[in-house]
Amino acid sequence: MTIKSINGCIGCEECVKSCPCDVLRMESGKAVIAYPADCQICHLCRMYCPVDAIEMAEHRVMTALSAG
Repeated sequence: MTIKSINGCIGCEECVKSCPCDVLRMESGKAVIAYPADCQICHLCRMYCPVDAIEMAEHRVMTALSAG
C-alpha cells in the first residue's frame, strides 16, 4: 500500500509532522502528496489524521517515466 489520496483535509499538519520520509507537504492550507515514491508505507500519516482524510492504495503506485 501507499498513499492514494487526501480528501477532507482540515489543515492540522499532523500527517506532515508524523511522516518520517517527508512525503507530505502543506499547500494552500491542505496536505498534499509531494513525494509519493518516497513513501515507506508506515501508515503514520493515516493513523495521526484526526479526520481520516488519507486513503491508502492497495498496491504501490509508481509513476511511469517517458523516454523523451
